[in-house]
Parts: sequence; structure tokens; C-alpha cells
Amino acid sequence: MEILAPDEEFVYRPLAVAEPFLAGEVRRFPLEPLVEGAGARLRRTRVTALDPGARLVVTEEGTVPYDAVLLALGARSTEAVAGSLTFRGPQDTQALAGLLDDALAGEVRQIVFAVPAGVTWPLPLYELALLTRETLVDRGALNVTITVATPEEAPLAVFGTPGSAAVRELLEARGIGLRTHVTPLSFEDGVLRLAPEGLIEADRVVASPRLQGPALPGVTADWHGFVPTDEHGRVGSEVDVYAAGDLTQFPIKQGGIATQQADAAAQAIAAQLGAQIEPEPFRPVLRGLLLTGTVPRYLRAETGTARAVVDTEPLWWPPDKIVGHYLAPFLAQRLGLVEHSLA
Repeated sequence: MEILAPDEEFVYRPLAVAEPFLAGEVRRFPLEPLVEGAGARLRRTRVTALDPGARLVVTEEGTVPYDAVLLALGARSTEAVAGSLTFRGPQDTQALAGLLDDALAGEVRQIVFAVPAGVTWPLPLYELALLTRETLVDRGALNVTITVATPEEAPLAVFGTPGSAAVRELLEARGIGLRTHVTPLSFEDGVLRLAPEGLIEADRVVASPRLQGPALPGVTADWHGFVPTDEHGRVGSEVDVYAAGDLTQFPIKQGGIATQQADAAAQAIAAQLGAQIEPEPFRPVLRGLLLTGTVPRYLRAETGTARAVVDTEPLWWPPDKIVGHYLAPFLAQRLGLVEHSLA
């Protein structure tokens, strides 16, 4: 088994939201020992195309033959609200830290956190709003207005009524304003413009990014670059090509969902190559750890159903940001990535 990747490090990204507040940090680890620990070999190269007819992965250095291939190429973050600070992850923590400094210095009085159209995983933006309020209050900046603007019918609606109610309660308790059923469009001259109509006055706007698929040559994709897969992760009609994660058409782009897709694809590949197993299909369960600045909230929902749970105690173990049947214990064992204990 071989993994093709251009990176030297494994970057555990979910805690990027905590870095500007000194409440956590993105952790980086050498990738090769992790790959070897999983029983694979790392080849450092960048994939540029796929040739399914010849069963070849095309890379910057040449071609690599395959019996089966799993694509996990992610997606590209792009600006969705012109004029805003687009928070994509570690690369934007310093910019957000600068915004906090300006607010503490009295130069910023109104901050809007904006969820653009098409963003299906807005949890990090709610974390940023809650952590910003907590930090400003702790440091005496009580006169800064914070608002969340979102197209959702209710805050964090992806977790159903229990999740929305819990988040709404948190926002109200922290004095954070909420505008639902609005789509942030652009920020200019102190005004965030909304659709279908309206505006919000602001000194700064922080927005989630919109994702664009990689559109790998040789692989079926929609016009956004995302790849269609079946319940076992197979891409289109290709029997030897599988995909998992943000590059797929599954609407929710989230690390835990990606691990579930990968588990389903791995079982299907193993069965295809002769393992005596019955592959289990991808049945998504959404788990989210919401950082609030005080007690975190654990949210769990079965997508496509009304079943959802919210608790201040962990609903899974290890209680990590990225939850996976195999991945989470693997990382916890090798890297110590357990962010919250039961104590």
C-alpha cells in the first residue's frame, strides 16, 4: 500500500480557530512515521491527473500503476464575501489576532461573522464568534458589538432542533446578535450587504470560505470540481476508483464525515481485492465539538433523520475534533491528540 502526498507534515487543523485566542494551537507532525505506522509507504509527490483506462496515477514525477486508488485531495478555499477577512485556517490566525488587538485598542466597535451561501459546515464560524466575545469580555472590551449573519433557518441548523437551540442559547447568553435567512454578499465602506435585501453596519467582517473541488483531469466531476460517489465511495462508473473527503459531492465538508467515507471505501477496496468481508455502506453520523471559550458543547446528529443530541460531556471517545472509528484512536495513541478530558 502506498500513499502519494506532497506534504512533509501531517497538520491537525481543527484547532486553528483557537490559536488567535491562545486557547489551543494547530499541531504539526512528520508525516512519514504516521504513514509507516499505518503499514503503508509514503511517496512524496503531487498527483496531477488520473488515467483510469490504463490504471495509472499521473504525478509530477511520472506515473504510478494501481489496482485500486482512493482519492483524498480535499478542496480549495476561496473568498465568498468580498472585502471580508476570510478565515480558512492556520494561514489566517495572525490576521484574526490583529483584529482582536484592534478591538481591544478601541479601533473596532462592530464585528460581523458571516456565513456565505453554499457553506454547509459553519461550526468554526460560530466558534470564532463565541471565542471572540469571551476574549473581549475577559479583557474588558465590553462595548464591541458582535453579530452572526447566516442563510440558515436557525443557528447551526445542520444539528437539528437540539443543536440550534443550544447554540442560540449560547449566543443570547453572550450578547451576540443573530441574523438568519440572510446571505452575506460583500463588505465595503463599513456596510455588509445582504440578500435578498438589507445591510449590517460593521467595522470588520469575518467570513467562512467557499470550497472549490480540485477537478482532477481524468476524474468525473461537477462544474464545482466535486466528485460523485456511491455509498461505497466509488467514483462514477469506475470500479477501481474511490474518493473520500471534501472533494466528493457530499454536501457537508467535515473531517469526521471524511473518515466515515474513507472507512466505507477502504472496506469496499479490501473486498474487491479479495478480503472475505461484506463492505458496509457510508451512513453519515455528524459529530461536532463546539469550542465556546468556557465549557465546550458536544453535538451529534444522524444526517437525514431528526435524531440529535447535545451535551457538555463527551459523546464519543477520544473526545477529539476529528472523529473516526480508526483515525481518532490512531492519532490519540501516536500523537496524544486528546483535546478535552472527562475530568
